[in-house]
Amino acid sequence: MFEPVPQFEEEKSRLRQRAFEQRKAILRADWADMAKVAANHFLAGVPLSASDVVALYWPIRDEIDCKPLLTALMDSGQPVCLPVVLGDGEPLEMRLWEQGQPLYPSGFGTLAPAETAPVVEPDLVVIPLLAFDRLGTRLGYGKGYYDRTLAGYAKKPLLVGYAFSGQELDFIPREAHDLPLDMLVTEAGVQKFPAA
Repeated sequence: MFEPVPQFEEEKSRLRQRAFEQRKAILRADWADMAKVAANHFLAGVPLSASDVVALYWPIRDEIDCKPLLTALMDSGQPVCLPVVLGDGEPLEMRLWEQGQPLYPSGFGTLAPAETAPVVEPDLVVIPLLAFDRLGTRLGYGKGYYDRTLAGYAKKPLLVGYAFSGQELDFIPREAHDLPLDMLVTEAGVQKFPAA
């Protein structure tokens, strides 16, 4: 479905390497505080109705910890779902995480609700990322899971990047299938991007 353009892939590969190094340079001692501040910015600045289903993720590697946000949303009764990787080349399955239900390992070091949890299409997707630019272009890990998932939805959800402010790059090339972010939340605040 998504055929990579060779020159874009080469550039994105170079940018991924730079982004990994840039993210790794963020002082680990500050991570927990930055995650709490980012969660507060999200709760104060991202529009949500009580019935909106929010897709979050279980953080891996050096990603900003979204568990403070996850906990706050769950405690407030906001419907939350988590992604499950079904296989290479497959879209993610978003499973509703119901209060009191356990999470299980679901690959790549992530946790997700059980196979019996309801599968949903979220109204808002909080997207993990490796880097972002000032135009709202997101650089992921290159597997295309979110691109495939979003392409299959009946309606486009609000796309919110969640990251450390230190993950910004000057420019990230955007291919036809790359959906830009609507908003970005970092420890520095909430940024809205104009519709592309």
